[in-house]
Amino acid sequence: MRTGKGAGLCLALAAGLFAGLLTHSPAQTAHADDLEALIQADLENDLRRAAPGPRTLDASLEEAARENDALQTGALNDAISAVPVAPVAPPGGAAVTSIRLGDHGEQTRFVLELSGDAAADYQVFTLAEPYRVVIDIRGVPFHLVEEPVKKGKGFVSGYRYGRFQANTYRVVIDVAQPVEVARDFVLDPQAGFGRRIVLDLASTDLATFTANAGLPEGEKAAAVEAAEQMANVAAVPVSPPAARLERRRVVVIDAGHGGVDPGTKGRTGVYEKDVVLAFAKQFGEELRSSGRYEVHLTRETDIFLPLRQRVAIARQHKADLFISVHADAIHKPTVRGMSVYTLSETASDAEAAALARKENQADLIAGLDLKGESPEVTGILIDLAQRETKNYSSRFAKSVVDYASQNTVTLDPAHRFAGFVVLKAPDVPSVLIELGFLTNADDEKLITSPSWRANMARALSRAVDRYFGDRMAEGPN
Repeated sequence: MRTGKGAGLCLALAAGLFAGLLTHSPAQTAHADDLEALIQADLENDLRRAAPGPRTLDASLEEAARENDALQTGALNDAISAVPVAPVAPPGGAAVTSIRLGDHGEQTRFVLELSGDAAADYQVFTLAEPYRVVIDIRGVPFHLVEEPVKKGKGFVSGYRYGRFQANTYRVVIDVAQPVEVARDFVLDPQAGFGRRIVLDLASTDLATFTANAGLPEGEKAAAVEAAEQMANVAAVPVSPPAARLERRRVVVIDAGHGGVDPGTKGRTGVYEKDVVLAFAKQFGEELRSSGRYEVHLTRETDIFLPLRQRVAIARQHKADLFISVHADAIHKPTVRGMSVYTLSETASDAEAAALARKENQADLIAGLDLKGESPEVTGILIDLAQRETKNYSSRFAKSVVDYASQNTVTLDPAHRFAGFVVLKAPDVPSVLIELGFLTNADDEKLITSPSWRANMARALSRAVDRYFGDRMAEGPN
């Protein structure tokens, strides 16, 4: 385990332990008889992309020579999977402007270039299952000109980056085998390059990798404290019926993904994390404007939240309803339509199970070490899904389908069941809504449309009204 000047910067990791179509025309229904095979194939492709792949070596000696020269200075050129340097520093000055990657035979070099004189305040550590190297940088966002065509080289099979917590930004590097950070150092600005953070990754044995992997030493106490806080949140009792009648109903809206976990990518390049956040904000304002609800969003900005922290936020607010918003993707562009999921450990169909497995990987994608979670907390969040809560969740899902299907394309069936982690609060009725498929041109156009968001927010607000109206009519609950 190596650290840069920012020792103690991974306090955000402790927070990680607090645990991934409306139109004016008549509705249509998209039949998806072949969805099972399609989504399963998509899942397998995603898993292959996320999992460590085989190590590749450059066959060209000429290229290897060029790389060797560049590796001596940390200034790898564009031919070595580099992202071009931003021509102008972004507002505020400090930013990561380029990522450079080179294979040097026994070592693979990973370089982050910072704009101007930005401080290199960072920390590096490794995680197992799967093999990952994580870099946390404080106060320096990412403003890359473009992504490299090839994001894997040498021991590196891929990487991703984004905001992790508050003022901390994260790079997660997937590696093809156990590695060690042989060196990490900072090169000061020179010869037209900004300050650079340089990592040299070298092969190591599994025992050594396992022994060194995990949270930095200075974060373990904070992790224990975070787990204890999580336990206290999990123990929040359900409000008694009388108390709930005397207050506005609480709705928590969860915009899926965020930060270092972008979710799926649309045909035009839009990211799921952005479109679902825009919708969540619109939906929240619609509910607030009625005056009937107290509304909270799990995230208001492009920031990563662990799956179980999303559940904890709902329980901390003593939510009466939890709605997680996502957008789907599949390799067949003709498939489209909204769907709503409720919790079941036995999925209603294979595509629902595949989607749940894919979404439940969010914490791994963002580089979290889940082995440190409190077993008691994990047990509460995962194993206790009460029958009554499931029944209420299904009733709200029916309202969503009824109102959405009057205005938009829906899958057939539109109400499905799967084991999403974010639906596992034992005492909060919860649903996960897939707004549509970003891989479908028509769905993507609607989901990214402000007028569509406004219409759908009104439709789902009516579904919320009916759900609580029916419950109120039944008496105290």
